[in-house]
Amino acid sequence: MSFLVAPLLRRATLIAAPAIVAASLFTVSSAFAQDRSSDNFSSSSDGASSSAEASLLPAAPAPAAAQHDSSYGSAGARRGYMMSHLAFEAGGGFNAPSKGSSPYITYGGNFTVGAGVRFERHLSLLAEYQFLDDKLPGRLIGETGANGGHAHIWSLSLDPVIDLAPGRKNDLYMTGGYGFYRKVTSFTDPQEVEYCDYYYCGIGTQNAVVGHFSSNQGGWNVGAGYTHTLGSQMMGNNVKLFAEARFLDIDTPAVLSNPNGLGTTTVAAGTKVVPVTLGIRF
Repeated sequence: MSFLVAPLLRRATLIAAPAIVAASLFTVSSAFAQDRSSDNFSSSSDGASSSAEASLLPAAPAPAAAQHDSSYGSAGARRGYMMSHLAFEAGGGFNAPSKGSSPYITYGGNFTVGAGVRFERHLSLLAEYQFLDDKLPGRLIGETGANGGHAHIWSLSLDPVIDLAPGRKNDLYMTGGYGFYRKVTSFTDPQEVEYCDYYYCGIGTQNAVVGHFSSNQGGWNVGAGYTHTLGSQMMGNNVKLFAEARFLDIDTPAVLSNPNGLGTTTVAAGTKVVPVTLGIRF
């Protein structure tokens, strides 16, 4: 009997062994899969928690390069404001003697330049430099025995300007002021001078100052003018042509002199001139 049982047991063992091994492997693989699923769920949960926590944190500030800087615009606005409150002028024209000065001065020319501040549309204040060149009358020259003469007047003055219609293309204004004036009265005679060119030197004549007298004093002016706005892409609409006439009264002293040995001449006190000037303002 035993000889029959032993072979059966061996055969059953051989048949059952592969099944046991297969069942063990299936159990191990199932356990490993469950562990992986748990890890993935845990990772997903951790990720969601991290996202939720990150959403509660304050937003990071924008990079410095992305922030808007308006300082350049502010500086440009300041420069534009300053330029709009500055005033300039330059011009030239002729001078006519007034009735009181006609025996002592005649016609001539003038040059004027000024700069200042525009307080508001109607009111500006200019510091002006003016140069006047006028001929002397023949009677005054004849007293000295000279052949010619002229009077040079230069001045520095402060002159307010009142615009009557500053917003219009054509405007009228009033002006006037007070300042320092220097007047030099000179007498000329032809004098021999040597001149040379590429080939030879010779003797010629030209008018030279042979006598003069001068004075420094205060003076005032008052006048009116007209402006026409031109406009400019560079300077806005502030470029204007102007034409004006002023009455100028200089407190020059009376003179009794024989300049540099010339004949004695007499000049009454006061110099009164009417400068007429054309130019540009902005």
